[in-house]
Amino acid sequence: MRRELREGEFVLRYRPDADDVDGLPGREGAFLACSFWLANALHGNGRTREAEDLYQRLLAVRNDLGLLAEKYDTTARRQLGNVLQAFSHVALVNTARRLSQAPRPARRTAA
Repeated sequence: MRRELREGEFVLRYRPDADDVDGLPGREGAFLACSFWLANALHGNGRTREAEDLYQRLLAVRNDLGLLAEKYDTTARRQLGNVLQAFSHVALVNTARRLSQAPRPARRTAA
């Protein structure tokens, strides 16, 4: 996922240049919910420090009211799309909740 969908520090939901997914011209910003989901996955894999670092970088892009848009332009360093985006905020809360818990050890399978 990082190799294919990473843009700067964050994650795209798809590569518009590779697929004509939405039929819209122009660049697609990093989808903030996907970036929070990456932090969740990192934490779930025991990579807690990376997860926390990503979470802090995501918090840093909030506006002066602490709110998030749908996307973030990593080149222009500004929020894009719908502002106040509930999807981004739900992902933020879920990631905060996940990071406040100890990472789960990997399950062992029966031989």
